[in-house]
Amino acid sequence: MVSIEEYGDFDTSWCPGCGNFLILKSLKQALAVQGIAPRDVIISSGIGQAAKLPHYLRCNMFNGLHGRALPVAQGIKMANPEAAVLCVSGDGCTYGEGGNHFLAAIRRNIDLTLLVHDNQIYGLTKGQASPTSARGHVTKAQPEGNRSDAFNPVSVAVAMKAGFVARAFSGEPEHLSEVIREAMAYKGFSLVDILQPCVSFNKVNTYGWYSQRVYFPQNHDPSDWGAAMVLSEEFGDRIPLGIIYRAEKPVFGLGARLAEHEYDKNDLKAVLQSYT
Repeated sequence: MVSIEEYGDFDTSWCPGCGNFLILKSLKQALAVQGIAPRDVIISSGIGQAAKLPHYLRCNMFNGLHGRALPVAQGIKMANPEAAVLCVSGDGCTYGEGGNHFLAAIRRNIDLTLLVHDNQIYGLTKGQASPTSARGHVTKAQPEGNRSDAFNPVSVAVAMKAGFVARAFSGEPEHLSEVIREAMAYKGFSLVDILQPCVSFNKVNTYGWYSQRVYFPQNHDPSDWGAAMVLSEEFGDRIPLGIIYRAEKPVFGLGARLAEHEYDKNDLKAVLQSYT
Protein backbone atom coordinates (compact mmCIF):
# COMPACT_ATOMS: atom_id res chain seq x y z
CA MET A 1 0.00 0.00 0.00
CA VAL A 2 1.33 3.43 -0.97
CA SER A 3 0.35 6.63 0.83
CA ILE A 4 0.26 10.18 -0.54
CA GLU A 5 2.74 11.20 2.18
CA GLU A 6 5.44 9.05 0.54
CA TYR A 7 5.50 11.55 -2.34
CA GLY A 8 6.64 14.29 0.02
CA ASP A 9 5.52 17.81 0.87
CA PHE A 10 7.71 20.61 -0.50
CA ASP A 11 7.68 24.40 -0.59
CA THR A 12 6.88 25.71 -4.06
CA SER A 13 7.46 28.89 -6.04
CA TRP A 14 3.88 28.92 -7.34
CA CYS A 15 1.60 31.87 -6.65
CA PRO A 16 -1.03 31.40 -3.92
CA GLY A 17 -4.18 30.08 -5.56
CA CYS A 18 -2.39 28.69 -8.63
CA GLY A 19 -4.17 25.78 -10.28
CA ASN A 20 -0.91 23.83 -10.21
CA PHE A 21 -1.44 23.00 -6.52
CA LEU A 22 -4.60 21.02 -7.23
CA ILE A 23 -2.95 19.24 -10.17
CA LEU A 24 -0.07 18.18 -7.91
CA LYS A 25 -2.52 16.97 -5.27
CA SER A 26 -4.59 15.07 -7.84
CA LEU A 27 -1.51 13.41 -9.32
CA LYS A 28 -0.34 12.26 -5.88
CA GLN A 29 -3.80 10.83 -5.26
CA ALA A 30 -3.79 9.00 -8.60
CA LEU A 31 -0.35 7.49 -7.95
CA ALA A 32 -1.26 6.38 -4.43
CA VAL A 33 -4.57 4.83 -5.52
CA GLN A 34 -2.71 2.75 -8.10
CA GLY A 35 -0.20 1.63 -5.47
CA ILE A 36 2.75 2.99 -7.45
CA ALA A 37 5.76 3.65 -5.22
CA PRO A 38 7.85 6.82 -5.80
CA ARG A 39 10.83 4.72 -6.92
CA ASP A 40 8.76 3.37 -9.84
CA VAL A 41 7.71 6.80 -11.16
CA ILE A 42 9.74 8.84 -13.68
CA ILE A 43 8.55 12.29 -14.76
CA SER A 44 9.99 14.33 -17.60
CA SER A 45 9.24 18.05 -17.85
CA GLY A 46 10.30 21.07 -19.89
CA ILE A 47 10.34 24.74 -18.91
CA GLY A 48 7.70 26.78 -17.14
CA GLN A 49 5.80 26.87 -13.87
CA ALA A 50 4.01 23.64 -14.78
CA ALA A 51 7.34 21.98 -15.55
CA LYS A 52 8.41 22.60 -11.97
CA LEU A 53 5.86 20.07 -10.71
CA PRO A 54 8.36 17.16 -10.51
CA HIS A 55 10.52 19.37 -8.25
CA TYR A 56 7.77 19.10 -5.66
CA LEU A 57 7.31 15.34 -5.85
CA ARG A 58 9.54 12.66 -4.37
CA CYS A 59 10.22 10.52 -7.46
CA ASN A 60 12.67 10.16 -10.33
CA MET A 61 12.59 13.13 -12.69
CA PHE A 62 14.28 14.88 -15.60
CA ASN A 63 13.85 18.62 -16.11
CA GLY A 64 14.99 19.44 -19.64
CA LEU A 65 14.81 22.02 -22.40
CA HIS A 66 11.82 24.09 -23.44
CA GLY A 67 9.43 21.90 -25.42
CA ARG A 68 11.66 18.82 -25.32
CA ALA A 69 10.06 16.88 -22.48
CA LEU A 70 8.24 14.36 -24.70
CA PRO A 71 11.30 12.96 -26.54
CA VAL A 72 13.00 12.48 -23.18
CA ALA A 73 9.93 10.73 -21.76
CA GLN A 74 9.81 8.42 -24.77
CA GLY A 75 13.47 7.51 -24.32
CA ILE A 76 12.91 6.85 -20.64
CA LYS A 77 10.00 4.51 -21.40
CA MET A 78 11.96 2.66 -24.08
CA ALA A 79 14.78 2.06 -21.61
CA ASN A 80 12.53 1.32 -18.63
CA PRO A 81 9.27 -0.21 -19.91
CA GLU A 82 8.18 -1.26 -16.45
CA ALA A 83 8.36 2.26 -15.00
CA ALA A 84 5.35 4.57 -14.75
CA VAL A 85 6.44 7.37 -17.09
CA LEU A 86 4.74 10.74 -17.22
CA CYS A 87 5.50 13.94 -19.08
CA VAL A 88 4.31 17.16 -17.41
CA SER A 89 4.46 20.66 -18.85
CA GLY A 90 2.41 23.70 -19.81
CA ASP A 91 0.46 24.68 -22.91
CA GLY A 92 3.24 26.95 -24.20
CA CYS A 93 6.00 24.38 -23.67
CA THR A 94 4.02 21.46 -25.07
CA TYR A 95 1.94 22.95 -27.88
CA GLY A 96 4.29 25.83 -28.80
CA GLU A 97 7.99 25.00 -28.50
CA GLY A 98 7.23 21.28 -28.41
CA GLY A 99 4.43 21.24 -30.96
CA ASN A 100 6.05 18.86 -33.41
CA HIS A 101 7.07 16.50 -30.61
CA PHE A 102 3.40 16.45 -29.53
CA LEU A 103 2.33 15.33 -33.00
CA ALA A 104 5.13 12.76 -33.24
CA ALA A 105 4.26 11.29 -29.83
CA ILE A 106 0.67 10.73 -30.94
CA ARG A 107 1.82 9.00 -34.12
CA ARG A 108 4.44 6.85 -32.36
CA ASN A 109 2.16 5.78 -29.47
CA ILE A 110 4.73 4.93 -26.81
CA ASP A 111 3.14 3.98 -23.50
CA LEU A 112 3.31 7.18 -21.42
CA THR A 113 0.98 9.83 -20.04
CA LEU A 114 1.19 13.51 -20.97
CA LEU A 115 -0.30 15.99 -18.49
CA VAL A 116 -0.57 19.51 -19.88
CA HIS A 117 -1.28 22.37 -17.49
CA ASP A 118 -3.32 24.49 -19.89
CA ASN A 119 -3.81 28.02 -18.52
CA GLN A 120 -3.98 29.71 -21.94
CA ILE A 121 -0.99 31.97 -21.13
CA TYR A 122 2.78 31.92 -20.65
CA GLY A 123 2.95 32.29 -16.85
CA LEU A 124 6.67 31.92 -16.13
CA THR A 125 7.59 34.73 -18.52
CA LYS A 126 4.89 37.09 -17.21
CA GLY A 127 1.91 36.63 -19.45
CA GLN A 128 2.35 36.48 -23.22
CA ALA A 129 -0.32 34.79 -25.32
CA SER A 130 0.26 31.05 -25.64
CA PRO A 131 -0.88 28.70 -28.44
CA THR A 132 -4.18 28.11 -26.61
CA SER A 133 -4.94 31.80 -25.91
CA ALA A 134 -8.14 32.93 -27.61
CA ARG A 135 -8.01 35.36 -30.53
CA GLY A 136 -8.35 38.85 -29.12
CA HIS A 137 -7.02 37.96 -25.67
CA VAL A 138 -5.27 41.12 -24.36
CA THR A 139 -1.93 40.59 -22.64
CA LYS A 140 1.06 42.76 -21.72
CA ALA A 141 2.80 41.64 -24.90
CA GLN A 142 -0.36 41.85 -27.04
CA PRO A 143 -2.07 45.07 -25.83
CA GLU A 144 -4.26 45.11 -28.94
CA GLY A 145 -5.21 41.49 -28.46
CA ASN A 146 -3.85 38.15 -29.63
CA ARG A 147 -4.11 38.03 -33.42
CA SER A 148 -3.81 34.26 -33.82
CA ASP A 149 -6.51 31.62 -33.60
CA ALA A 150 -6.33 29.35 -30.56
CA PHE A 151 -4.85 25.88 -30.94
CA ASN A 152 -7.28 23.18 -29.81
CA PRO A 153 -5.06 20.32 -28.56
CA VAL A 154 -7.95 17.99 -27.78
CA SER A 155 -9.41 18.38 -31.26
CA VAL A 156 -6.01 17.84 -32.89
CA ALA A 157 -5.33 14.73 -30.79
CA VAL A 158 -8.73 13.24 -31.62
CA ALA A 159 -8.32 14.10 -35.31
CA MET A 160 -5.02 12.18 -35.27
CA LYS A 161 -6.75 9.30 -33.47
CA ALA A 162 -4.52 9.39 -30.41
CA GLY A 163 -5.40 6.38 -28.27
CA PHE A 164 -6.53 8.25 -25.16
CA VAL A 165 -7.63 11.88 -25.13
CA ALA A 166 -9.16 13.59 -22.09
CA ARG A 167 -9.79 17.05 -20.71
CA ALA A 168 -9.99 17.87 -17.00
CA PHE A 169 -10.16 20.96 -14.78
CA SER A 170 -7.99 21.61 -11.74
CA GLY A 171 -11.11 22.99 -10.01
CA GLU A 172 -12.53 19.44 -10.12
CA PRO A 173 -9.64 17.63 -8.35
CA GLU A 174 -11.45 14.35 -7.66
CA HIS A 175 -12.44 14.02 -11.30
CA LEU A 176 -8.95 15.07 -12.40
CA SER A 177 -7.34 12.41 -10.22
CA GLU A 178 -9.61 9.73 -11.66
CA VAL A 179 -8.87 10.83 -15.24
CA ILE A 180 -5.11 10.72 -14.55
CA ARG A 181 -5.50 7.22 -13.14
CA GLU A 182 -7.38 6.06 -16.23
CA ALA A 183 -4.83 7.72 -18.52
CA MET A 184 -1.96 5.92 -16.77
CA ALA A 185 -3.81 2.61 -16.95
CA TYR A 186 -4.20 2.99 -20.72
CA LYS A 187 -1.56 1.10 -22.75
CA GLY A 188 -0.21 3.66 -25.19
CA PHE A 189 0.11 7.43 -25.45
CA SER A 190 -2.45 9.25 -23.31
CA LEU A 191 -3.15 12.98 -23.18
CA VAL A 192 -4.85 14.81 -20.33
CA ASP A 193 -5.30 18.49 -21.16
CA ILE A 194 -5.91 20.18 -17.78
CA LEU A 195 -7.61 23.57 -17.58
CA GLN A 196 -5.59 25.41 -14.94
CA PRO A 197 -6.23 29.07 -14.04
CA CYS A 198 -3.18 31.34 -13.87
CA VAL A 199 -4.22 33.73 -11.10
CA SER A 200 -1.41 36.23 -11.78
CA PHE A 201 -1.26 36.70 -15.55
CA ASN A 202 -4.57 35.52 -16.99
CA LYS A 203 -7.46 37.62 -15.69
CA VAL A 204 -9.90 36.22 -18.26
CA ASN A 205 -9.77 32.43 -17.89
CA THR A 206 -10.28 32.36 -14.12
CA TYR A 207 -11.74 29.70 -11.81
CA GLY A 208 -15.10 31.43 -12.21
CA TRP A 209 -14.81 31.56 -16.00
CA TYR A 210 -14.07 27.84 -16.22
CA SER A 211 -16.57 26.84 -13.54
CA GLN A 212 -19.41 28.51 -15.43
CA ARG A 213 -18.56 26.59 -18.61
CA VAL A 214 -17.27 23.11 -17.82
CA TYR A 215 -19.69 20.20 -17.80
CA PHE A 216 -19.68 16.40 -17.86
CA PRO A 217 -21.30 15.06 -21.05
CA GLN A 218 -23.95 12.42 -20.46
CA ASN A 219 -24.05 9.24 -22.55
CA HIS A 220 -20.91 10.09 -24.53
CA ASP A 221 -19.26 7.00 -26.03
CA PRO A 222 -15.46 7.63 -26.15
CA SER A 223 -15.07 4.84 -28.71
CA ASP A 224 -17.21 6.78 -31.21
CA TRP A 225 -14.60 8.79 -33.14
CA GLY A 226 -17.17 10.95 -34.95
CA ALA A 227 -18.90 11.90 -31.71
CA ALA A 228 -15.51 12.58 -30.13
CA MET A 229 -14.58 14.94 -32.97
CA VAL A 230 -17.78 16.91 -32.49
CA LEU A 231 -17.27 17.06 -28.71
CA SER A 232 -13.60 18.05 -29.03
CA GLU A 233 -14.56 21.12 -31.07
CA GLU A 234 -16.72 22.43 -28.25
CA PHE A 235 -14.76 25.11 -26.38
CA GLY A 236 -16.31 28.43 -25.43
CA ASP A 237 -19.66 28.87 -23.73
CA ARG A 238 -19.56 25.16 -22.87
CA ILE A 239 -16.46 23.02 -22.30
CA PRO A 240 -16.87 19.24 -21.97
CA LEU A 241 -14.71 17.37 -19.45
CA GLY A 242 -13.79 13.70 -19.25
CA ILE A 243 -12.50 11.07 -21.65
CA ILE A 244 -13.25 12.41 -25.10
CA TYR A 245 -11.77 9.56 -27.17
CA ARG A 246 -10.30 6.13 -26.40
CA ALA A 247 -9.23 3.33 -28.74
CA GLU A 248 -6.83 0.41 -28.69
CA LYS A 249 -3.74 0.87 -30.87
CA PRO A 250 -0.41 -0.91 -31.41
CA VAL A 251 2.09 0.29 -28.81
CA PHE A 252 5.54 1.24 -30.09
CA GLY A 253 8.52 -0.50 -28.48
CA LEU A 254 6.49 -2.74 -26.21
CA GLY A 255 8.86 -4.99 -24.35
CA ALA A 256 12.01 -3.41 -25.87
CA ARG A 257 14.18 -2.90 -22.77
CA LEU A 258 16.94 -0.81 -24.28
CA ALA A 259 18.80 -0.40 -20.99
CA GLU A 260 19.51 -4.16 -20.97
CA HIS A 261 20.31 -4.72 -24.65
CA GLU A 262 23.66 -6.38 -25.32
CA TYR A 263 26.05 -4.44 -27.51
CA ASP A 264 29.42 -5.09 -29.10
CA LYS A 265 32.06 -2.71 -27.74
CA ASN A 266 34.12 -3.08 -30.91
CA ASP A 267 31.18 -1.98 -33.05
CA LEU A 268 30.62 1.01 -30.76
CA LYS A 269 34.32 1.89 -30.92
CA ALA A 270 34.24 1.77 -34.71
CA VAL A 271 31.26 4.12 -34.81
CA LEU A 272 32.95 6.61 -32.50
CA GLN A 273 36.20 6.49 -34.50
CA SER A 274 34.29 7.23 -37.69
CA TYR A 275 33.71 10.76 -36.33
CA THR A 276 37.42 11.47 -35.63
